[in-house]
This record gives sequence, C-alpha cells and structure tokens, in this order.
Amino acid sequence: MNITLSKIAFTELQTSVVYLYGSEVAARSLPFKRDEIAYLEQRRAADPAAVVVLNRLPHKIYVVNFDSELPTAEALEKLRRAAAQIQLTLADEKVTRIALSGEGIIPEELVAFLEGLHMANYRFDKYRAKKDTLLEEVVVDSHFIDADTLNENIVLWRRIDRCRDWVNEPVMYLNAPSFAESLKNEAKALGNVKCTVLSQKQIESLKMGGLLAVNRGSEDEARFVVLEYKPANRRNKKPVALVGKGVMYDTGGLNIKPNDYMLEMKSDMAGAATMASVLFAAAENKLPVYMMAFLPLTDNRPGRNAYAADDILRMYDGTTVEITNTDAEGRLILADAIAYADEHDPELIIDAATLTGAAVRALGTHAIAAMQQDAAAPFHLLTIMGNQVYERLVEFPFWKEYDEMLKSENADLINCNLGAQAGTITAGRFLAHFAHHPYIHLDIAGVAYYGKRETFYGVGASGFAIRLLYAFFQMYGEVKE
Repeated sequence: MNITLSKIAFTELQTSVVYLYGSEVAARSLPFKRDEIAYLEQRRAADPAAVVVLNRLPHKIYVVNFDSELPTAEALEKLRRAAAQIQLTLADEKVTRIALSGEGIIPEELVAFLEGLHMANYRFDKYRAKKDTLLEEVVVDSHFIDADTLNENIVLWRRIDRCRDWVNEPVMYLNAPSFAESLKNEAKALGNVKCTVLSQKQIESLKMGGLLAVNRGSEDEARFVVLEYKPANRRNKKPVALVGKGVMYDTGGLNIKPNDYMLEMKSDMAGAATMASVLFAAAENKLPVYMMAFLPLTDNRPGRNAYAADDILRMYDGTTVEITNTDAEGRLILADAIAYADEHDPELIIDAATLTGAAVRALGTHAIAAMQQDAAAPFHLLTIMGNQVYERLVEFPFWKEYDEMLKSENADLINCNLGAQAGTITAGRFLAHFAHHPYIHLDIAGVAYYGKRETFYGVGASGFAIRLLYAFFQMYGEVKE
C-alpha cells in the first residue's frame, strides 16, 4: 500500500474518501450537504462509533465517527480497529484507491487510523491463485500530518509486514540457513547494521549445547545470527541485547505434539523475526539507541539422532541441563543465546519467544506474559509504552521460590518442570539463570500468530510486540534512571 501526502481540496476529489470525524466541536466545519450532516449527526447520536456511508456516485464517502474524549490509548485503539473494518468493506467493494481526511482530529489519531488500515491491508497470499482486492494507494491530507512523522511510521509498518512474511512462510521455503541469509541481505541493504552469521561448525566450536541438541533431529544445519546497530549519536554506551527464539518449525521432537497442536508451528520463530524487525526499523529510522540482536535458528524434529528425554546437555555457559521434555526446546536455544549476549556486557537483555502454552491459557490472545529480573525501571517504561500502543504486558511473579521446580537430581537444572503448575513462570526462571545483567522476558505465545482474523492484526502472523518495542526505544535513554 502506497501512502502519500497531498493538499486535499475536498470538493474537487474524484475518488472515494475515508473521513475521520472525532470532535463534535468541528461539526460546523464538516464539508457535507445539510441533509448529509443531519443524517450523520442522527447516526452519531445513536452510535458514537458509527461508520456512515454517503453516496457521491460514482464514489463514496466513508465517515468514521469516534469519540475524541475517550482516554487517549483507548481512542487510538478504537481507530485502529475501525480502520480494520473499513479495510474489509473497501476490499469487498473492490476499492483500491482512497483519500483520507477529516475534521476534529489530531496527528496521533490520523496515524492510529493509518496504522490500523496498513496492518489490516496485509495478506500473505503469494501462494494463492485468487487474491483479495487490497488498497493500493492512500492519499493523506497534508493538513493533518508532516512528512517526517508519516515516513517514520511507514518504515515501522513495512517492517511489521516483513516480519509477518517471515513468520507466515512455511519451513519448506524458509529454514534456518535461508532465514539467516535473508537477515544478512536486509542488513546489507540498510548499510548501518552489521550482520554476523555463525555456521554449524562455529556453533559447535562455541559449544552451544542447547542449540546443538535441538538441531540434532534436523536435516538442516543450525545458524546463529548476530545483528548490531551502533549509531554515532547513541544514548547508551552499552548495547541493549534483543534475544529472539528462532525455532523454524516445532514438531515437539521425540515428545511429538499430539493431534492438531503441530499446526501453525512455522510461527515458532516469531521471536527471532520480531527482534530482527525491531532492530531493522530502529536502524532505518536512525533511532539513537545502540542495540544488538542474538538469534538462534533451528527446527525441532524427531529425526536423525534427535535429543531425548533423560539426556543431559552442557550449555554454552557450562550449566548442565537434564531434559524432561523435548518440546521445551525454545528455552534451550534461548539459554545459549542469552549467555552469549551476556558476554557482550549489555545494559539490558530483552527476549521475545513463543514459549509456553501456559501463557495462552493464562492470558488468551490479548496480552504478553512478561517477567523481569533486576530491570524494574526499563520494565516500567515498557509497561507504559505497552498501554499507550495497546500491546499490553501482564507482569507475572518472578520469585526465586519457583527455582525449586527446576531442580534436577542428575544435573544443575531440568529444562521443564514436570507438573502443570506455573509453566510460564518456570520457563522464564530457567532463562533467568543464564542472564547476569538486567533482564526482561516476553512470552508472546498468545499474540504472535492468530488462527482466525483478529482486528487489524489479521489472520496468521501478527507482528505483535514490534510497535511496543519500537515505542520503548523511542523513549529509551530519555527517561532512563
């Protein structure tokens, strides 16, 4: 979808228009006929969020009503969701070009609607013969927003779409080596991101026991990708380390997933795709934040000489781990990545992973299960930004008492507690063992991929948490304690 700015003369438009109407104070300035305004106000009184269609054959005006007096975050989220509904309507009516204008709106409201429209307009349809009709061009009234603000957001939205492409791609076309190559190409195109791809032999030489064990059942070699964005005007001398789970496909290994639990497991690398996309968006928009991404990549298969329950692994940092479940593989590759990131002396480590079904059972599909260790200040900022962009966190307890559930008789740790209790928390506590700097854990299992259409996130890969983390880095360093 191409988004451009232009001075819009409403009476001269020769295209369909989406018109945002927020504040009733602006009623006198509405560029409509008297009977249209009367009809609009009648509908608005009955439903403050009504979408009113005015026929101006051969075009239409879609008036999106919203309540600008609502709390800001709620009002903006309602605009994103309204945009998703408008996108579906436009697709049904085969509309490919619109103008976007309004009255009684501010730039943040316009951006929120555009954000929802852009994200809802995404389809992963490269393998479909019959494709949906999508918006191709949106002309935005330049009265409401400046070019720099719009362009920064467009970069972010396109990075979200790129993330969704990666997550939606089947493993038969995107495995660990090809994903690593794609990341390398993205970094090269940007020019200000350094990309290092560690091969299977290099991973073996580093003795990353978790990543190597999970990879043993696969026909494809593992990769470990390190991205570095280090701007000259950075606010932080030490990097923020972004760690993302990159299980390209998860069968569960020898503890193979039952029934339809294996469906959608191409999305188990969403954490890696998310963290790469955040770093690339920051680099493209030249945010003044030094960050690195550490991305362990492999699939988890029951073939070849697959690792098994009762195996004891020696991790990158020397910790020994007894395997109780091969379907708890994500924490094994993340543990090596966190330990490796830890050696780069970061001022903060944040991981993102589709880690536990327990997070989905606890929170459903509306929030991220989040935990922190020695990172109260950045976690507070992350929570604030989550509330603002409506990609919200729920903080789970991270008490050391949960470590008792990870004790092993035969090794330093077990990889998965044997009961059904506190699965999300104990997974986080397992990872915290390998972090010796301030650490935040984000379990995105419930929000990274939707089996049915979910507002402007659509169906399939959502890109959830990219807007959250990008907003966090926009503020990072300015309000840091």
